[in-house]
Amino acid sequence: MPLALFALAVVAFGIGTTEFVTMGLLPQIADGVAVSVPDAGNVVSAYALGVVVGAPLLTAMGARVPHKRLLLMLTGLFVVGNVASALAPNYGLLFAARILAGLPHGALFGVGAVVASKLVAPDRAARAVSMMFLGLTVANIVGVPAGTALGQQLGWRWAYAAVAVIGVLALAALVRLVPHQPRGEQAGVLHELRAMKNKQVLLGIVTAVVGFGGYFAMYSYLVPMLTHLTGISDSSTTLVLALFGVGMTLGTLVAGPLTDRALRPTLYGGFALLAAALVTLHFVIGHLVPALIVITVTGGLSALITTPVQMLLMTKAHEAPTMAAASNHSAFNLANAGGAWLGGLVIAAGWGWSSPTLVGAALALVGLALAATGGYLDRGSRASKVVLASPGADTHRTPEKTPTTACPQDPSV
Repeated sequence: MPLALFALAVVAFGIGTTEFVTMGLLPQIADGVAVSVPDAGNVVSAYALGVVVGAPLLTAMGARVPHKRLLLMLTGLFVVGNVASALAPNYGLLFAARILAGLPHGALFGVGAVVASKLVAPDRAARAVSMMFLGLTVANIVGVPAGTALGQQLGWRWAYAAVAVIGVLALAALVRLVPHQPRGEQAGVLHELRAMKNKQVLLGIVTAVVGFGGYFAMYSYLVPMLTHLTGISDSSTTLVLALFGVGMTLGTLVAGPLTDRALRPTLYGGFALLAAALVTLHFVIGHLVPALIVITVTGGLSALITTPVQMLLMTKAHEAPTMAAASNHSAFNLANAGGAWLGGLVIAAGWGWSSPTLVGAALALVGLALAATGGYLDRGSRASKVVLASPGADTHRTPEKTPTTACPQDPSV
């Protein structure tokens, strides 16, 4: 794997840290800007709003910009957003700064995934993309706990300042390690939007929103579940979340090779196993050791959805994959909001603290049904080939010989 993937992983590490560190610093932020803790929690929603809006908007605005230059511009905006968050003097400006910090999130992952896939052979594209995602999972193990501890000891502003420093380091790594990748002659916002009209792309985005909503229905209420049902102290929940991050990291390492080998079966298996794990968690959450094991496994299974969905969208929008790849992260943030909302509804209805796990399992099964529908619609067609080169990039490539086979419509038969 080329060193340029390290630079992309550093970007993902910074994004993962700034996205989740806020949740651990809500009391300090509330005191710092003189609001209640629930009001301070709205800055988490502000960041998510920035992601949902920024992913398609910034990707469209940069549709003709070479990928490396676009990565640098987006990372620069990420640094500015976190510096503004660290310096915000009041709640209103902090809210605006978190929207600004979230704007480049989806576009960075979308452009980064396309860049990563072009750095390797097509049969290793998913592994390359998963290496970028590895930075996001490591952030849950190292970045978020470290940022939370820094914010609790020195003040919440220092956590955002530290993320800004990570962004500057990522900029330096991108400049040094990522090669120039020109855009194709047809590159442009209309070209990207035409690719988004593909019914498989739209179905893939809906699959991500619904299916991954099952993961967030559980994750959003994991801490109160642990404290109320498992008996873990508040101070120990950070270690459990880090354990969850370990599972995500291991799952990401496995997801890349599996997706390269069998994309749709990996996606089907991810949803089915996630549903089974969430049901299991519902019954073992009151027992410490089994609960910790299932929580770790659940973290790993989330990666078996993330990487396949990302590659599926890039495959189906192969002529203009950047917008589809970026929109995937808007979908994940919508899943975050929707899953948390549904989980909160069943708790408020008196179903108990563990009830979000069953909501999550139901959503994962619906995600499986949607993914299977996409596979059914592909039936009879030639197996999808991941074509991630820019339009026109294959102009001078030597034509491949047509395989001699008894079934010319599908040479894989």
